[in-house]
Amino acid sequence: MKKFISLALASVMVVAMAAGCSSSTTEETTQETETTEEGTGEEGKVYNVCNLVNGNLGDKSFFDSCEAGLAELQEAGRITYQTIEMGGSTEDQAKWQSYLEEVSASGEYDIIICGTYQMPDYLKNVAESYPDQKYIIYDDTTYTLPNVLNLSYKQNDLGYLVGVFAGAMTKETSFPNINEDNVIGFVGGVDSPVINDFLYGYILGAQSVNPDIKVDTRYVGNYIDPAKGKELAESMINDNNCDIVWGCAGNSGNGAAEAAQETGKAYFIGVDSDQELTFSEELAAITLTSGLKNVGQSLVWVFDELDAGNEYWGQHVTLGINEGGVGIVTDKNFTKTPQAVQDAVNKAIEDVSSGAVQVPTAIGDETGAAEQLRESVKP
Repeated sequence: MKKFISLALASVMVVAMAAGCSSSTTEETTQETETTEEGTGEEGKVYNVCNLVNGNLGDKSFFDSCEAGLAELQEAGRITYQTIEMGGSTEDQAKWQSYLEEVSASGEYDIIICGTYQMPDYLKNVAESYPDQKYIIYDDTTYTLPNVLNLSYKQNDLGYLVGVFAGAMTKETSFPNINEDNVIGFVGGVDSPVINDFLYGYILGAQSVNPDIKVDTRYVGNYIDPAKGKELAESMINDNNCDIVWGCAGNSGNGAAEAAQETGKAYFIGVDSDQELTFSEELAAITLTSGLKNVGQSLVWVFDELDAGNEYWGQHVTLGINEGGVGIVTDKNFTKTPQAVQDAVNKAIEDVSSGAVQVPTAIGDETGAAEQLRESVKP
């Protein structure tokens, strides 16, 4: 491998586990693992994988979910993998394509994984130059290339479930810290189609159980600034009486949880991972549920399919509730919420799963319906 990557790998976390995972798992994945002849595939293949993170681990949501899935696969002896944290700042972004080019040129990896809406252009440039290299990009619908599997998720369905929860909760004024105003909040990372797909479902779900709902929507502008996320959420809570705030902004969104906890006047909803499990005791206490975008489990699904002889290179695969791609946490703090709220969420799960409710998407929305709805429910 070229000197650039050799130096880079010395400064990144190699096969590092996400914050909140058990120490025993961390020890397992930080050690070098030799490929063995044993495996679960038809020919016993153990894949060598590189995971490129266009940000940092420790977001307790999106990237950590991916990392957890890869760790599960390695622990099962199905892959070996290396994670490179490329950073998420503007200065870091200038190096993302170089990372992709170097790991692709090395020829060391069976599959290279990256994700998020920020990576497609970088990946397209490199994947076309290395047609024999296989890539997986998650959470993207931009390009379809012969050597790339595009994994995406029905975050609109996920948003609908969370919206039903938030809309129902904000009516439960006998519950501590739930005020009489029908206002909930949404802290997004970047004003982009994927984030607005979460939001579209969120608003529609909330309206389905609470027609008077107002939704205070604000964007941090990135996924690495929890201080800004906290500032936005504090304003929602103090100025507009939001008592439920959903953070869809990676590490930036975690600042919204801090705002809810420190003001003592609101609750938080996590995203991507079960954030109640990863937060401190204080933050976990005000995190009532999390919307799950199961990036990690979707990667497990991919390798299950590969082991079964099913390949999806050159295809765009979208995973929803029925495929385990998305969901909502319905244990722990969720069970302490009013029964009427739990019943509403469980019904929403059934309705979306059965197709009785079909949630529109903001992705490819040329009519501007999602944006119009966002503006119409501002407090």
